[in-house]
Amino acid sequence: MSTQPKPTRRSFFAGLGAVAAAGVAVKLAGKPAEPVAAEPALAEPEGSGYRLSEHVKKYYRTTRI
Repeated sequence: MSTQPKPTRRSFFAGLGAVAAAGVAVKLAGKPAEPVAAEPALAEPEGSGYRLSEHVKKYYRTTRI
């Protein structure tokens, strides 16, 4: 007769959590770091139309979620 204990719900969920954590670790470790490219500076257009000034950039930054 076998002397192994019956699997319990607690051990099932503990094993499930360990497998999920291992899967996330493998997925994150497999992705190489992407270099961050600097945004190219845009030349200011000539004329009296819309201009992307510092206060407009600040407003756009505050509206991001």
